[in-house]
Amino acid sequence: MKKGNDSTVTKFFLVGLSKYPELQLFLFVLCLIMHVIILLGNSLLIVISTFDSRLHTPMYFFLGNLSFLDICYTSSSIPPMLMVVSLGLGSTECILLAVMAYDRYVAICNPLRYPIMMNRVLYVHMAAWSWIIGCLNSLVQTVLTMVLPFCGNNVIDHITCEILALLKLICSDISINVLIMTVANIVLLVIPLLLILISYVFILSSILRINSAEGRKKAFSTCSAHLTVVILFYGSALFMYMKPKSKDTRASDEIIGLSYGVVTPMLNPIIYSLRNKEVKEAVKKCLPLSPCVLEGANL
Repeated sequence: MKKGNDSTVTKFFLVGLSKYPELQLFLFVLCLIMHVIILLGNSLLIVISTFDSRLHTPMYFFLGNLSFLDICYTSSSIPPMLMVVSLGLGSTECILLAVMAYDRYVAICNPLRYPIMMNRVLYVHMAAWSWIIGCLNSLVQTVLTMVLPFCGNNVIDHITCEILALLKLICSDISINVLIMTVANIVLLVIPLLLILISYVFILSSILRINSAEGRKKAFSTCSAHLTVVILFYGSALFMYMKPKSKDTRASDEIIGLSYGVVTPMLNPIIYSLRNKEVKEAVKKCLPLSPCVLEGANL
């Protein structure tokens, strides 16, 4: 991008959804409902996985981390902090989903060794490193972006302070930023996705060898929930960060941004809970009105 003669930009204006005035009320109500669902659904998963001793397993420990991450991810709404927070949490989710795939691989492919291999020290460290790596990626990319001069246009025509939207406003060479982002995309998107796919090849092979129909059904149910979240999150994130520049359109950016930033966190507690017998039993134990709610959800 060539340097301009305009004064250096010190403030930004986030357009968000304000460019659709005729739909503002509808979009406000829709976003409010989705955010409430995200807060309530993920908070409920955190509470029941904390207080129900039957859910004190690596799977639900990682799920609790994912729920807390999604609450923070969608609540990072202060514009000056938004890029750092959302990029860090998004990067963390990439790694955490891969860690959860490994947990399912060990549980299904090596069930007898599972308690030894996935001990508390290991899965706590795995979750901690997911957060550390995600936050470090955000810190590096944010610092490299904010030290560059912004000049000319100071309107961020996007629903969030997405780093891709900010890079378009820089009036100097961004080749280093593009290189760092490409490396980060490979490390945080491509490699974890490949590891997840490899894990599920072994998982599927092990499931098909299970003699019990009930055992196969339970294994498929557990893995299908995680795989659904993986497809939704990685699919939208890969399209956003790995698409060709020729397909760089504002409308698609906003839709994809909503997909992995709002829709996926909203669906996570629904996908993981409605068909999960252990979670439903824990909800019944914690909430006196939950049997009616769960009965209605199964209709």
